[in-house]
Amino acid sequence: MRRRPEVAEFLTHLEKERDQSPHTIKAYGRDLEAFTEFCDRHYGGRWKWTSVDRLGLRGFLGDLQRRGLSKRTAARSLSAVRSFYRYLQVHRGVSNAAARAAKVPRIDKRLPTYLDRALTERLFEWAEARAAGDEFGPTRDLAVLELFYSTGIRLSELSGMNLEDLDLLADRAKVRGKGRKERLVPLGSRAVLALRRYLNLREDLVSRVGGDRGAVFVTRRGRRLAPRGVQRVIHVMFDAVGGDGLRVHSLRHTFATHMLDAGADLRAVQELLGHASLSTTQVYTHTSVERLKKVYQQAHPRA
Repeated sequence: MRRRPEVAEFLTHLEKERDQSPHTIKAYGRDLEAFTEFCDRHYGGRWKWTSVDRLGLRGFLGDLQRRGLSKRTAARSLSAVRSFYRYLQVHRGVSNAAARAAKVPRIDKRLPTYLDRALTERLFEWAEARAAGDEFGPTRDLAVLELFYSTGIRLSELSGMNLEDLDLLADRAKVRGKGRKERLVPLGSRAVLALRRYLNLREDLVSRVGGDRGAVFVTRRGRRLAPRGVQRVIHVMFDAVGGDGLRVHSLRHTFATHMLDAGADLRAVQELLGHASLSTTQVYTHTSVERLKKVYQQAHPRA
């Protein structure tokens, strides 16, 4: 299907003017193509952006649900459509009251999955025992785990990190987050130690086999460790300690939850995580409250 010129312009605007990540642009493009295809079927023939009405938008959401997509995915798709219409109004003078008034479907709030202290300790004990020798793989995997837990960075941020981003003398790292925004995050002493051990082995390996000299984390062939490779590394660890239902992102949730449990300031955690909105970080306070409720009900005589 040929992409409509207005959609192509909007995606270029996101890339050039808004500096959105390639992942975000791809998702917007996919959502708007689905919307355009639905409008082709729903309205038939030649239709205009201004002719999309309330029933058409409701029909689009219904079509997504019939295809088995979740409410969360439907909400993201509608959000993409609304952003597109805002662009049309500002840059092309195309106004559509139905798109402005469209309500995003209510999404059930899900508390993020995270590791409790006991499971976290088991995870690190297993990873440290495995990396007790000087094997490249286990030493690298421990460094990956330590960096995740020490900083709370995202999967894409860790995979895309370069050697020039690490400052192990100042115990900090530069992270490129969503929208290519950069932030500095501190590194804990355990993470610095694990990274130093790994980087020594990495230097020997890259000298022997060549490969990506800029990437922090590489495969045994010297290539940058892709996000899917990082996922496999972490899932092996979770499986080893009985971490059923956990994902790589659970380490980010664990970092935030443990920080707030220990009394860290919410805005400081927001800055460390690279959240644009404080409300995004506040979900972790709910996690802490739920945990405290369980402790209260188990311990209080009159709970």
